[in-house]
Amino acid sequence: MIVRGGSVVTARGVMEADIAIAGDRITDVGQNLGGDGEEIDATGFHIFPGGIDSHVHFNEPGRTEWEDIAHGSAALAAGGYTTFIDMPLNSLPVTTTAEAFDLKVDAARRSSRVDFGFWGGVVPGNLDQLEGLVERGVMGFKAFMCPSGIDEFPACDERTLREAMKRIADLDSILLVHAEDSAMLMEPKGPTARDFLESRPWQAELSAVHDAIEWAQEARCRLHIVHVSTLASAAFIHAHRESGADVTGETCPHYLLYGADDLERLGGLGKCAPPFRDKAALLPTLYGGLQMVVSDHSPSTLDLKQGDDFRKIWGGISGCQSTRQLLLSDRRLELPLVAALTATNVAKRFGLERKGDIAPGFDADLWIVDLKPDGVVRREDLLYRNPFSVHEGQKIRGRTVKTLVRGREPGQGQFIRPEK
Repeated sequence: MIVRGGSVVTARGVMEADIAIAGDRITDVGQNLGGDGEEIDATGFHIFPGGIDSHVHFNEPGRTEWEDIAHGSAALAAGGYTTFIDMPLNSLPVTTTAEAFDLKVDAARRSSRVDFGFWGGVVPGNLDQLEGLVERGVMGFKAFMCPSGIDEFPACDERTLREAMKRIADLDSILLVHAEDSAMLMEPKGPTARDFLESRPWQAELSAVHDAIEWAQEARCRLHIVHVSTLASAAFIHAHRESGADVTGETCPHYLLYGADDLERLGGLGKCAPPFRDKAALLPTLYGGLQMVVSDHSPSTLDLKQGDDFRKIWGGISGCQSTRQLLLSDRRLELPLVAALTATNVAKRFGLERKGDIAPGFDADLWIVDLKPDGVVRREDLLYRNPFSVHEGQKIRGRTVKTLVRGREPGQGQFIRPEK
């Protein structure tokens, strides 16, 4: 196959080029490539590396009435993504044992339309499971420094987390943390969105980020901070990276688009943890302070996002289908940066050596997109099991022309594991 005449977007820049594909892999990128196979005319379109969403909750097995792998992976493909890494909680059982990991892999092999990997969980009492999970191909591990909202996935105390870091370092794996300091979180004083916001101050995130980086450095454990919501945390991560710490951070579109003042207007659809802070603050951090933008797609049924008491509303955002189009709608973000934030940097950090770029030897994971159309997120376009999102009505840019997973239309995804 040859994809001809498109504007190829990589983290290195944009160039007019053809892309030659043989089997699953890209074999050549250049102008006027020869070949007699199938051709795709991409003239007038842009071609990005297939997106990698390393932070989704597809809840299968278990809470599939909230979301399942079939719907979630179809939504990702529609939004230009060719790979996901699923989080270890919200499913039943949670992915804290080798047996639970096997159930996840089996479920995804049956129904995922894109390639897939899985995070394992770290909870008190399961440290003896970490080695077996690494042997099975887990991408790394996720831990909470505060209550997760799911009883089956309790938070780690300091002793558990420090010991986990040592073991994960010995296993040459990576730890992801939800960084909010439990000691600084409060019970909401009342049922309103404002009460919820005040119960989770930004200082709680910064305190936990500080502790996690300090402990990880002592253990020589690779560390990744998920869904960073504050400029202070992003700056702290950046400063420690500059001084040699092996730490990265991510944020999500909802922290770029909404602030604390938006939550009362958005209601339960906008409840998540950490909560919205200052929508204007984080954008500059994408130029080096934070390394990736992911969806943290954490869906539920609509009834769990409604009600008069904000304390009882499920905290999670549905958004994996829209991530790239939302970023592209902000023309301050250059196209190569979008490619880096949503593919290249993710692949490099998590050891996916054949993904995240458009170059010979890489998997033929491509998003062919027409960047001319502008629009908004519409409920009728969403492919989630429960098709609603806080992003409805938000400006987007681009129309998916074709998504290729290893050179083919999305269909049967393959299990991936870190290669280094």
